[in-house]
Amino acid sequence: MFFVYKILIINILYYWHNDCFTCIGNINLYHMRTIKLLFTTLTLAVLATACYTEVIIEDEYIDEPVLNVHALLKSHELWYVDINATSGNREVPFLQRAFTVSFVGETVFANNNIVGIGKTGNGFGLDVGYFNTANGRLQINHDVDGYWSLEVFMVDNNTIELYDSNSRTSYYLEGYQRNNFDYDMVFYDNIEYLLQEYDVWEKVTTSKEGLLNDFDSENYLQFYIEGNRSMFNSSVDPSGMHLDDVLWDYSGEYSVFGVYNDETLKTLTLDYDFMGNDYFELYVINDSTIELYHSSSGTVYKFKGKGFISYLKSGISQLDKKRTKTEYGTMKVVRKRKI
Repeated sequence: MFFVYKILIINILYYWHNDCFTCIGNINLYHMRTIKLLFTTLTLAVLATACYTEVIIEDEYIDEPVLNVHALLKSHELWYVDINATSGNREVPFLQRAFTVSFVGETVFANNNIVGIGKTGNGFGLDVGYFNTANGRLQINHDVDGYWSLEVFMVDNNTIELYDSNSRTSYYLEGYQRNNFDYDMVFYDNIEYLLQEYDVWEKVTTSKEGLLNDFDSENYLQFYIEGNRSMFNSSVDPSGMHLDDVLWDYSGEYSVFGVYNDETLKTLTLDYDFMGNDYFELYVINDSTIELYHSSSGTVYKFKGKGFISYLKSGISQLDKKRTKTEYGTMKVVRKRKI
């Protein structure tokens, strides 16, 4: 391209020279400098055009490490399902029931009951299915709920998210080892489920201390869910009855509250239909024994659970029992029982 421009310039100067031949001798130094400047400018313009170079700057590629799902799931022995952190409008049934899940070998274990947690299956709970981590996903073949494919995300060193894309629901699981898992925390954070895991609670002792009151005659309690209501039944039948023979004399709604500045104390209020209510301090002795302290009379009642309901092992109950988001209200009361 430069050569073409050069030929063009020479032709222009040639014709200009022929037309002005008679005057060429009179061209002074000023005219020669003007011609030289014109030629130099045209040359630089051609060079600037001909020397164009395309420069491509590529974005820097960062090779992020691939999450090892299999190793992540096995990094903790127990994964506690924080049901209150769940997001989404639907559910993954076996996660909705479980307090903890574990991944041992190729087997999925779950603690679906508060009763026996820490003891059943050496702390892992019941065998509920099988899993694999092909293609970086958690794929579970559950004994009751069938096949599920879940995405796994690491939230932090002790927390993972299990996401079901079909229901657009996320579950958040907190990792523990069996020797550092806070079983007391699980009991008190889920105490309402403990009350519901027995068909009946039978009164076994009444303290000698305390004033006479109507609750002295009530020997059986039953706790259950009806819709979104927490319900109870009460009976004055004598102790020692067969569970199927117990007749319920009273019923109503019950509520459980936490206590301000006292994480280990819960309160229980029985709101009887047409009969007012009874207020108790609720103490968990073990996973089959509770004590109710009747603060207005100063009487302590001990109840033992009868007819344990093992979820996943007892027919229709395995489908009925689901955990729900629960935020216990807090009462600003002072512990009245002297221990």
